[in-house]
Amino acid sequence: MPKTIGVISDTHGLLRPEAISALQGSDLIIHAGDIGRVEVIEQLAAIAPVKAIRGNIDQAAWADEFPETQVVQVNDMLIYVLHNLKALDLDPQAAGFRVVVSGHSHQPKIEEKDGTLYLNPGSAGPRRFKLPIAVGRLTISGGNIRSEILPLDIPR
Repeated sequence: MPKTIGVISDTHGLLRPEAISALQGSDLIIHAGDIGRVEVIEQLAAIAPVKAIRGNIDQAAWADEFPETQVVQVNDMLIYVLHNLKALDLDPQAAGFRVVVSGHSHQPKIEEKDGTLYLNPGSAGPRRFKLPIAVGRLTISGGNIRSEILPLDIPR
């Protein structure tokens, strides 16, 4: 059975209606840090179960319940989630991870290296510089993964 995973990051306390719409239909949502407010996770949980990590801005007491990294299993596939890709201190392929999800840079990016898919959905929160506002989506069916960046239609 195919699984749809919504991927969001760097909300910085702002969960836009456009992001909520883009994540509808997800079987699971991964938040890759810089949540900003626990209410963001509560709102996402109304759509689908949420796996979230804290980012560098998540320093308040509420953020203590969120780990710095997380392993998410979808069917037989392992996904490694961390906020800043530069902090990756393991070999994903050797560790059995098919996907690495990160945030922090606010730059949406999909890249495949050595059999591992790297997905940064970009920022769904306040606009930073001229970077796009976006979320990501993973569709997992058997051993196949389809990834996409979903730009949100936000006026500049």
